[in-house]
Amino acid sequence: MGAKTSAAIKDPFLGGDISLASLLEIADLQVQFFTSEGIVRAVDGISYTVDAGETVAIVGESGSGKSVSALSILRLIPDPPGRIMGGKIIFDGQDLLGLDEEGIRKVRGRDIGMVFQEPMTSLNPVLSIGRQLTETLEQHLGTNREDSQTRAVELLGLVGISEPQRRLRQYPHHLSGGMRQRVMIAMSLACNPKLIIADEPTTALDVTIQAQILELMKDLTRRLGVALIIITHNLGVVARYADRVNVMYAGRIVESGVSADIYHRPRHPYTRGLLKSVPRLDQPRGERLIPIVGHPPDMTQLGAGCAFLPRCPYAVDRCQHERPDLELVDDGHSSACWQRDELDKGAAA
Repeated sequence: MGAKTSAAIKDPFLGGDISLASLLEIADLQVQFFTSEGIVRAVDGISYTVDAGETVAIVGESGSGKSVSALSILRLIPDPPGRIMGGKIIFDGQDLLGLDEEGIRKVRGRDIGMVFQEPMTSLNPVLSIGRQLTETLEQHLGTNREDSQTRAVELLGLVGISEPQRRLRQYPHHLSGGMRQRVMIAMSLACNPKLIIADEPTTALDVTIQAQILELMKDLTRRLGVALIIITHNLGVVARYADRVNVMYAGRIVESGVSADIYHRPRHPYTRGLLKSVPRLDQPRGERLIPIVGHPPDMTQLGAGCAFLPRCPYAVDRCQHERPDLELVDDGHSSACWQRDELDKGAAA
Protein backbone atom coordinates (compact mmCIF):
# COMPACT_ATOMS: atom_id res chain seq x y z
CA MET A 1 0.00 0.00 0.00
CA GLY A 2 3.03 2.30 0.23
CA ALA A 3 4.65 4.08 3.12
CA LYS A 4 2.94 6.84 5.01
CA THR A 5 4.22 10.27 4.11
CA SER A 6 5.70 12.39 6.88
CA ALA A 7 6.46 15.55 4.94
CA ALA A 8 3.97 18.38 4.75
CA ILE A 9 2.90 19.64 1.32
CA LYS A 10 3.13 23.35 0.53
CA ASP A 11 -0.28 24.81 -0.36
CA PRO A 12 0.38 26.68 -3.63
CA PHE A 13 -2.32 29.35 -3.24
CA LEU A 14 -3.09 29.74 0.47
CA GLY A 15 0.49 29.60 1.69
CA GLY A 16 1.83 27.47 4.52
CA ASP A 17 1.60 23.71 4.77
CA ILE A 18 -1.40 21.51 4.08
CA SER A 19 -2.31 19.69 7.27
CA LEU A 20 -1.51 16.01 7.25
CA ALA A 21 -4.74 15.53 9.18
CA SER A 22 -6.61 15.85 5.87
CA LEU A 23 -7.85 12.56 4.44
CA LEU A 24 -7.24 13.69 0.85
CA GLU A 25 -4.71 16.28 -0.29
CA ILE A 26 -4.48 17.33 -3.93
CA ALA A 27 -1.63 19.65 -4.84
CA ASP A 28 -1.03 21.27 -8.27
CA LEU A 29 -2.83 18.49 -10.18
CA GLN A 30 -2.41 18.74 -13.95
CA VAL A 31 -4.24 16.55 -16.46
CA GLN A 32 -3.96 16.94 -20.22
CA PHE A 33 -5.65 15.36 -23.23
CA PHE A 34 -3.75 15.10 -26.49
CA THR A 35 -6.22 15.55 -29.37
CA SER A 36 -6.00 16.19 -33.10
CA GLU A 37 -7.07 19.80 -32.44
CA GLY A 38 -4.35 20.36 -29.85
CA ILE A 39 -3.55 19.88 -26.17
CA VAL A 40 -6.44 20.28 -23.74
CA ARG A 41 -5.39 21.25 -20.22
CA ALA A 42 -8.48 19.72 -18.66
CA VAL A 43 -7.15 20.19 -15.13
CA ASP A 44 -4.64 23.00 -14.81
CA GLY A 45 -2.91 23.07 -11.44
CA ILE A 46 -5.73 22.63 -8.92
CA SER A 47 -5.17 22.13 -5.18
CA TYR A 48 -7.62 21.30 -2.41
CA THR A 49 -8.12 19.08 0.63
CA VAL A 50 -10.91 16.89 2.00
CA ASP A 51 -11.05 16.11 5.71
CA ALA A 52 -12.38 12.88 7.20
CA GLY A 53 -16.20 12.94 7.25
CA GLU A 54 -16.38 16.17 5.24
CA THR A 55 -18.50 16.81 2.14
CA VAL A 56 -16.78 18.86 -0.57
CA ALA A 57 -18.56 19.88 -3.78
CA ILE A 58 -16.81 20.45 -7.12
CA VAL A 59 -19.06 22.69 -9.21
CA GLY A 60 -18.96 23.86 -12.82
CA GLU A 61 -20.46 23.56 -16.28
CA SER A 62 -19.74 20.66 -18.60
CA GLY A 63 -16.14 20.85 -19.74
CA SER A 64 -14.92 22.71 -16.66
CA GLY A 65 -12.68 19.82 -15.59
CA LYS A 66 -14.63 18.77 -12.50
CA SER A 67 -15.23 15.14 -13.51
CA VAL A 68 -11.70 14.73 -14.88
CA SER A 69 -10.28 15.98 -11.59
CA ALA A 70 -12.37 13.42 -9.67
CA LEU A 71 -11.52 10.50 -11.97
CA SER A 72 -7.84 11.41 -11.60
CA ILE A 73 -7.99 10.57 -7.90
CA LEU A 74 -8.59 6.91 -8.79
CA ARG A 75 -6.41 7.15 -11.90
CA LEU A 76 -9.31 6.37 -14.21
CA ILE A 77 -8.21 8.79 -16.96
CA PRO A 78 -8.04 6.90 -20.29
CA ASP A 79 -4.44 6.94 -21.56
CA PRO A 80 -4.37 7.73 -24.44
CA PRO A 81 -5.63 10.38 -25.02
CA GLY A 82 -5.45 11.66 -21.42
CA ARG A 83 -2.54 11.76 -19.02
CA ILE A 84 -1.88 13.00 -15.50
CA MET A 85 1.09 15.30 -16.11
CA GLY A 86 1.96 16.41 -12.61
CA GLY A 87 0.96 17.15 -9.06
CA LYS A 88 0.33 15.05 -5.97
CA ILE A 89 -2.70 13.09 -4.77
CA ILE A 90 -2.15 12.04 -1.16
CA PHE A 91 -4.89 9.83 0.28
CA ASP A 92 -4.67 8.69 3.89
CA GLY A 93 -0.92 9.36 3.84
CA GLN A 94 -0.04 7.56 0.61
CA ASP A 95 0.71 9.02 -2.81
CA LEU A 96 -1.84 7.49 -5.21
CA LEU A 97 0.16 8.60 -8.25
CA GLY A 98 3.10 6.54 -7.00
CA LEU A 99 1.19 3.26 -6.70
CA ASP A 100 1.49 0.50 -9.28
CA GLU A 101 -1.62 -0.89 -10.98
CA GLU A 102 -2.20 -3.55 -8.34
CA GLY A 103 -1.88 -0.96 -5.59
CA ILE A 104 -4.41 1.47 -7.09
CA ARG A 105 -6.85 -1.40 -7.77
CA LYS A 106 -6.81 -2.19 -4.05
CA VAL A 107 -7.71 1.41 -3.26
CA ARG A 108 -10.60 1.52 -5.76
CA GLY A 109 -13.78 0.20 -4.21
CA ARG A 110 -12.20 -0.65 -0.88
CA ASP A 111 -10.80 2.65 0.46
CA ILE A 112 -12.46 4.97 -2.07
CA GLY A 113 -15.94 4.25 -3.43
CA MET A 114 -17.33 5.72 -6.66
CA VAL A 115 -20.91 6.58 -7.66
CA PHE A 116 -21.12 7.27 -11.38
CA GLN A 117 -23.46 9.56 -13.28
CA GLU A 118 -25.52 6.90 -15.06
CA PRO A 119 -26.00 3.64 -13.14
CA MET A 120 -27.42 1.77 -16.13
CA THR A 121 -24.03 1.99 -17.85
CA SER A 122 -22.12 1.26 -14.63
CA LEU A 123 -24.06 -1.82 -13.51
CA ASN A 124 -23.52 -5.06 -15.42
CA PRO A 125 -26.81 -5.86 -17.22
CA VAL A 126 -26.22 -9.64 -17.22
CA LEU A 127 -25.40 -10.02 -13.52
CA SER A 128 -27.98 -9.91 -10.74
CA ILE A 129 -27.87 -7.08 -8.21
CA GLY A 130 -26.87 -9.59 -5.54
CA ARG A 131 -23.97 -10.96 -7.57
CA GLN A 132 -22.62 -7.49 -8.26
CA LEU A 133 -22.68 -6.62 -4.57
CA THR A 134 -21.18 -9.91 -3.38
CA GLU A 135 -18.50 -9.81 -6.08
CA THR A 136 -17.28 -6.46 -4.69
CA LEU A 137 -17.11 -7.89 -1.16
CA GLU A 138 -15.38 -11.10 -2.20
CA GLN A 139 -12.84 -9.31 -4.37
CA HIS A 140 -11.82 -6.60 -1.90
CA LEU A 141 -12.46 -8.15 1.51
CA GLY A 142 -12.12 -11.85 0.77
CA THR A 143 -15.46 -12.70 2.44
CA ASN A 144 -17.16 -16.01 1.70
CA ARG A 145 -20.40 -16.31 -0.28
CA GLU A 146 -22.67 -16.62 2.78
CA ASP A 147 -21.23 -13.60 4.60
CA SER A 148 -21.28 -11.60 1.37
CA GLN A 149 -24.99 -12.38 0.89
CA THR A 150 -25.75 -11.25 4.46
CA ARG A 151 -23.80 -8.03 3.94
CA ALA A 152 -25.52 -7.39 0.59
CA VAL A 153 -28.94 -7.58 2.25
CA GLU A 154 -27.75 -5.16 4.94
CA LEU A 155 -26.45 -2.73 2.32
CA LEU A 156 -29.70 -2.64 0.33
CA GLY A 157 -31.62 -2.01 3.55
CA LEU A 158 -29.16 0.74 4.48
CA VAL A 159 -29.88 2.66 1.27
CA GLY A 160 -33.65 2.35 1.68
CA ILE A 161 -34.48 -0.47 -0.74
CA SER A 162 -37.45 -2.51 0.43
CA GLU A 163 -37.56 -6.30 0.21
CA PRO A 164 -33.78 -6.54 -0.15
CA GLN A 165 -33.75 -10.35 -0.35
CA ARG A 166 -35.98 -10.25 -3.43
CA ARG A 167 -34.04 -7.36 -5.00
CA LEU A 168 -30.81 -9.36 -4.84
CA ARG A 169 -32.24 -11.77 -7.41
CA GLN A 170 -33.26 -9.01 -9.79
CA TYR A 171 -31.28 -7.44 -12.63
CA PRO A 172 -30.59 -3.73 -13.28
CA HIS A 173 -33.34 -3.44 -15.91
CA HIS A 174 -35.92 -4.52 -13.31
CA LEU A 175 -35.24 -1.39 -11.23
CA SER A 176 -36.17 2.26 -11.63
CA GLY A 177 -33.48 4.92 -12.15
CA GLY A 178 -33.63 6.00 -8.52
CA MET A 179 -33.45 2.40 -7.33
CA ARG A 180 -30.43 1.70 -9.53
CA GLN A 181 -28.65 4.73 -8.10
CA ARG A 182 -29.38 3.45 -4.58
CA VAL A 183 -27.73 0.16 -5.60
CA MET A 184 -24.69 2.13 -6.80
CA ILE A 185 -24.52 3.89 -3.44
CA ALA A 186 -24.78 0.52 -1.68
CA MET A 187 -21.89 -0.80 -3.79
CA SER A 188 -19.78 2.27 -2.98
CA LEU A 189 -20.36 1.65 0.75
CA ALA A 190 -19.82 -2.12 0.61
CA CYS A 191 -16.23 -2.16 1.88
CA ASN A 192 -16.62 0.65 4.44
CA PRO A 193 -14.58 3.21 2.45
CA LYS A 194 -13.13 6.37 3.92
CA LEU A 195 -14.11 8.46 0.88
CA ILE A 196 -16.87 8.33 -1.74
CA ILE A 197 -16.69 10.24 -5.02
CA ALA A 198 -20.12 10.91 -6.57
CA ASP A 199 -19.94 12.17 -10.16
CA GLU A 200 -23.22 13.93 -11.03
CA PRO A 201 -25.15 11.21 -9.15
CA THR A 202 -28.60 12.70 -9.84
CA THR A 203 -28.32 13.95 -13.44
CA ALA A 204 -30.60 11.30 -15.00
CA LEU A 205 -33.25 11.47 -12.25
CA ASP A 206 -36.35 13.62 -11.82
CA VAL A 207 -36.29 16.43 -9.26
CA THR A 208 -38.07 14.55 -6.45
CA ILE A 209 -35.81 11.51 -6.75
CA GLN A 210 -32.76 13.79 -6.97
CA ALA A 211 -33.57 15.25 -3.56
CA GLN A 212 -34.10 11.78 -2.07
CA ILE A 213 -30.75 10.51 -3.36
CA LEU A 214 -28.85 13.57 -2.14
CA GLU A 215 -30.51 13.40 1.28
CA LEU A 216 -29.64 9.70 1.46
CA MET A 217 -25.98 10.30 0.58
CA LYS A 218 -25.62 13.13 3.07
CA ASP A 219 -27.32 11.15 5.83
CA LEU A 220 -25.23 8.02 5.24
CA THR A 221 -21.91 9.84 5.03
CA ARG A 222 -22.67 11.68 8.28
CA ARG A 223 -23.80 8.54 10.11
CA LEU A 224 -20.92 6.42 8.87
CA GLY A 225 -18.24 9.13 9.04
CA VAL A 226 -17.40 8.82 5.34
CA ALA A 227 -15.98 11.78 3.43
CA LEU A 228 -17.80 12.72 0.21
CA ILE A 229 -16.77 14.55 -2.96
CA ILE A 230 -19.84 15.44 -4.97
CA ILE A 231 -19.43 16.59 -8.57
CA THR A 232 -22.30 18.74 -9.85
CA HIS A 233 -23.17 21.47 -12.33
CA ASN A 234 -25.92 22.75 -10.00
CA LEU A 235 -24.64 25.22 -7.43
CA GLY A 236 -28.09 25.21 -5.85
CA VAL A 237 -27.37 21.69 -4.58
CA VAL A 238 -24.30 22.87 -2.74
CA ALA A 239 -25.71 25.04 0.04
CA ARG A 240 -27.82 22.19 1.40
CA TYR A 241 -25.45 19.26 1.09
CA ALA A 242 -21.81 20.43 1.06
CA ASP A 243 -19.52 21.76 3.77
CA ARG A 244 -17.09 23.36 1.32
CA VAL A 245 -17.18 24.20 -2.38
CA ASN A 246 -14.64 24.43 -5.20
CA VAL A 247 -15.96 26.21 -8.30
CA MET A 248 -14.13 25.17 -11.49
CA TYR A 249 -13.90 26.92 -14.85
CA ALA A 250 -11.63 26.01 -17.78
CA GLY A 251 -9.65 23.49 -15.74
CA ARG A 252 -8.93 25.76 -12.77
CA ILE A 253 -10.51 26.45 -9.39
CA VAL A 254 -11.78 30.04 -9.61
CA GLU A 255 -13.45 30.21 -6.20
CA SER A 256 -13.23 28.11 -3.06
CA GLY A 257 -14.76 28.38 0.38
CA VAL A 258 -17.37 27.34 2.91
CA SER A 259 -20.66 26.67 1.12
CA ALA A 260 -22.59 29.37 3.00
CA ASP A 261 -20.01 32.01 2.01
CA ILE A 262 -20.02 30.92 -1.63
CA TYR A 263 -23.82 30.92 -1.70
CA HIS A 264 -24.39 34.29 -0.01
CA ARG A 265 -21.19 36.23 -0.85
CA PRO A 266 -19.77 34.94 -4.15
CA ARG A 267 -16.49 36.63 -5.07
CA HIS A 268 -16.16 35.50 -8.68
CA PRO A 269 -18.41 36.51 -11.63
CA TYR A 270 -18.72 32.88 -12.75
CA THR A 271 -20.00 31.78 -9.35
CA ARG A 272 -22.49 34.65 -9.42
CA GLY A 273 -23.63 33.56 -12.86
CA LEU A 274 -24.15 29.97 -11.72
CA LEU A 275 -26.23 31.14 -8.76
CA LYS A 276 -28.42 33.40 -10.89
CA SER A 277 -29.13 30.56 -13.33
CA VAL A 278 -30.71 28.15 -10.79
CA PRO A 279 -33.83 28.57 -8.58
CA ARG A 280 -33.11 29.64 -4.99
CA LEU A 281 -35.34 29.38 -1.94
CA ASP A 282 -34.02 32.69 -0.57
CA GLN A 283 -35.17 34.58 -3.69
CA PRO A 284 -38.71 35.92 -4.30
CA ARG A 285 -41.10 33.47 -5.94
CA GLY A 286 -41.18 33.95 -9.69
CA GLU A 287 -37.73 35.58 -9.79
CA ARG A 288 -36.42 35.38 -13.35
CA LEU A 289 -33.48 33.04 -13.89
CA ILE A 290 -30.59 34.58 -15.81
CA PRO A 291 -28.40 32.22 -17.85
CA ILE A 292 -24.69 32.88 -18.26
CA VAL A 293 -24.13 34.41 -21.70
CA GLY A 294 -21.88 32.70 -24.20
CA HIS A 295 -20.25 29.30 -24.06
CA PRO A 296 -17.33 27.68 -22.24
CA PRO A 297 -14.02 28.37 -23.99
CA ASP A 298 -12.21 26.22 -26.53
CA MET A 299 -9.72 24.54 -24.20
CA THR A 300 -7.12 24.26 -26.98
CA GLN A 301 -7.17 28.04 -27.57
CA LEU A 302 -6.83 29.58 -24.11
CA GLY A 303 -4.94 32.87 -24.04
CA ALA A 304 -2.79 34.53 -21.40
CA GLY A 305 -5.68 36.32 -19.70
CA CYS A 306 -8.71 35.20 -17.72
CA ALA A 307 -10.58 32.35 -19.42
CA PHE A 308 -13.94 33.78 -18.29
CA LEU A 309 -13.27 37.16 -19.95
CA PRO A 310 -15.60 36.77 -23.01
CA ARG A 311 -18.58 36.01 -20.74
CA CYS A 312 -17.77 38.34 -17.84
CA PRO A 313 -19.84 41.49 -17.12
CA TYR A 314 -17.18 42.79 -14.69
CA ALA A 315 -14.12 42.50 -16.96
CA VAL A 316 -11.44 45.21 -17.00
CA ASP A 317 -8.44 45.70 -19.30
CA ARG A 318 -6.15 43.75 -17.01
CA CYS A 319 -8.25 40.61 -17.53
CA GLN A 320 -7.16 40.39 -21.19
CA HIS A 321 -3.46 40.01 -20.44
CA GLU A 322 -3.11 38.59 -16.91
CA ARG A 323 -4.70 35.50 -15.48
CA PRO A 324 -5.56 36.03 -11.79
CA ASP A 325 -4.32 33.48 -9.27
CA LEU A 326 -6.55 31.97 -6.60
CA GLU A 327 -5.96 34.17 -3.55
CA LEU A 328 -7.40 34.35 -0.06
CA VAL A 329 -10.06 37.07 0.24
CA ASP A 330 -11.46 36.12 3.63
CA ASP A 331 -11.01 33.40 6.22
CA GLY A 332 -11.15 30.15 4.22
CA HIS A 333 -12.57 31.92 1.14
CA SER A 334 -10.46 32.29 -2.03
CA SER A 335 -11.14 33.83 -5.44
CA ALA A 336 -9.27 34.10 -8.75
CA CYS A 337 -10.61 37.44 -9.99
CA TRP A 338 -9.11 40.92 -10.36
CA GLN A 339 -12.51 42.36 -9.43
CA ARG A 340 -13.00 40.26 -6.28
CA ASP A 341 -13.17 43.31 -3.98
CA GLU A 342 -15.64 45.14 -6.25
CA LEU A 343 -17.85 42.05 -6.30
CA ASP A 344 -17.86 41.98 -2.50
CA LYS A 345 -18.90 45.65 -2.36
CA GLY A 346 -21.78 44.88 -4.73
CA ALA A 347 -22.91 41.94 -2.58
CA ALA A 348 -22.85 44.05 0.58
CA ALA A 349 -24.74 46.97 -1.00
